[in-house]
Amino acid sequence: MTGTLWLVATPIGNLGDIAPRARETLEQSALVCCEDTRRTGRLLQHLGITARALAVCNDHTEHRLAERVANELAAGHDVAVVSDAGTPGISDPGERLVHAAINAGATVSAIPGACAAISALITSGLPTERFVMEGFLPRRGQERTDRLTDIAAEHRTIVLYEAPHRIVRTLADLTEICGGDRQISIGRELTKLHEETIRSTLAELRLEEPRGEYVIVIAGRPREQQTITEESIRDALEEALSRGLSRRDAAADVARRLGIPRRQAYDLVIQSPSPQEMNTP
Repeated sequence: MTGTLWLVATPIGNLGDIAPRARETLEQSALVCCEDTRRTGRLLQHLGITARALAVCNDHTEHRLAERVANELAAGHDVAVVSDAGTPGISDPGERLVHAAINAGATVSAIPGACAAISALITSGLPTERFVMEGFLPRRGQERTDRLTDIAAEHRTIVLYEAPHRIVRTLADLTEICGGDRQISIGRELTKLHEETIRSTLAELRLEEPRGEYVIVIAGRPREQQTITEESIRDALEEALSRGLSRRDAAADVARRLGIPRRQAYDLVIQSPSPQEMNTP
């Protein structure tokens, strides 16, 4: 029999949120994979647990750790995976270990608990029936621009994570591309003594000195009354191209303005004549 890979949610602030079953699993697992052995060590000490073995699992080590985890599971040993806080695998390491366990024929199971994204979403006051988790935005370049464009066109509620030293820039970028009237909720220090939730529009939002990790919840783009047809998309693309935009930028611009997927606009723009062809007699 193979062992089980346990994805164990840990507190995001309040240590009282640890589940009894999570404590039992951490105590019984042959190996606990964690982002930071010191931080997880302090949690285990608080719980009165002495782990049999700890292994660092982060973006740099997870690939190498997958083989060790697969061997442990093949030997019939249980392995636990935790992040520094919250549910592993959600904008945190864990995904590669899950693949390794599945490929080894082992059982993968989750012990639910705290998740910052869900906590911020359900307290935001914004629609929760349909939402999309975007995690952390790319820090720079075209990849960031493309992701922001997709967010501006998204009709579902959007959840983002952001670090304190990047929150001001990210909010400015969101205001520029989504418009200042878009509703937003920001959660900080969730479950802790100084937990704070700010609900506002992007234009009216005011932050004090950034501290701690932030969870940003943004209202989706309102659905417009007019029907968006392929012809209207092509017309908008031609207008954007006539302004000198590249095909890629024209697709992004039209996707944002019409609230359609960027891929849909791009697939049509590559069929459109280039600005040089449009000006050719």
